[in-house]
Amino acid sequence: MGIKLRLIIVNFLQFFIWGSWLLTISVYWFGNKQWSAANFGQIFSTMGIAALIMPTFTGYLADRFISAQKLYGILHILGGIGLLFVPQAQEPMQLFWIILATMFCYMPTIPLSNTVGYHILKTNNFDVVKTYPNIRVWGTIGFIVALWTVSLNHIENSHLQFYLGGSVALLLGIISFTLPNCPPLGKKEKDAPSDLSALHELWKNPQFALFFIFSMLLGAALQLTNAYGDTFISSFSSIPEYSQSLAVQYPAMIMSISQISETLFILAIPFFMRRFTIKQVMLISMVAWVLRFGLFSMGNPGDGLWMIVLSCIVYGMAFDFFNVSGSLFIEQNIDAKVRSRAQGLFTMMVNGVGAIFGSLVSGYLIEHFFTSQDTNGIAVRHWPEIWTVFTIYALIVTILFAIFFRSPQTQK
Repeated sequence: MGIKLRLIIVNFLQFFIWGSWLLTISVYWFGNKQWSAANFGQIFSTMGIAALIMPTFTGYLADRFISAQKLYGILHILGGIGLLFVPQAQEPMQLFWIILATMFCYMPTIPLSNTVGYHILKTNNFDVVKTYPNIRVWGTIGFIVALWTVSLNHIENSHLQFYLGGSVALLLGIISFTLPNCPPLGKKEKDAPSDLSALHELWKNPQFALFFIFSMLLGAALQLTNAYGDTFISSFSSIPEYSQSLAVQYPAMIMSISQISETLFILAIPFFMRRFTIKQVMLISMVAWVLRFGLFSMGNPGDGLWMIVLSCIVYGMAFDFFNVSGSLFIEQNIDAKVRSRAQGLFTMMVNGVGAIFGSLVSGYLIEHFFTSQDTNGIAVRHWPEIWTVFTIYALIVTILFAIFFRSPQTQK
């Protein structure tokens, strides 16, 4: 089997694992367990906690002590075991700790998959810039296939989604040990104190500081749509008018339109970057987030299904344009001596601090201000109002970014 095909399989399985439960755990939580929204916010914060801690630690291990593909395999095996234990949780905090342990294993595999892929391609004389994007796109396809698998089998509300993800993780862990060796490359040029000092210098620049703050705020928006999109659509099952609609029957498939859109919009980025400044492209992303939430607030699985579908299409622009243009902003505006650390800080603010902020605050707000009890004592969440608040949040962030952010002088 060729190197490129093996890396395609690795990327496909990497994100199949995540897609098997990430967008549907909310249905399991609210529909199967009927636990509170406040506690659910803690579940999605686990990804942020893991993103703050583990990538740096495992990167240190891969740099100095253990081959990257072996560490990658070990983490997937441990993470797979964690997913297999999820159905054993009988109360919210038990599930929190299991998911936290699982995320401590899974989140560092995302940058490790890049490290392994880059090393293998370079040692086999491939042009990484031209070759790797065509391999990485199979990760998004894996996420989509996982969503469709869960949806077509109607296991959004079932523990089977975790058995599916856990089994695939174990399989990928085993496959990882068959990959070409990616040995530790030795001690880094600079130690941790120097890294911290360099990051401190970035924060002293007001525009760089603003950029990272807005990255955190947009990272929070990403968590909102991941956490509640599927359960929002599923909530219409209690309304006879919509209970048999296509969207309610296959909510994960509808949500997968977001990932399909993501694969298409990433191809459009060069077109936009040639015609607009990076700030303008990031503003387009923020306006797309406003539309994403606003369309959800007005949509339904009946005559409003087009709004839900359009919201999912807009997601591709909202996600890709900020993440890719944000990375390019760092590449073009931050000194090369600290650029890699700045990219790491960008990831931490989006997937770490932003994820924690978005998960915890949204969970608290939904539970205390947008949840009531029906006549049978079952919690009812008022989704139009919830999405309207998220829309206002995204709009405020967009306006503040347009007013206050100015691109610093380009560094060489």
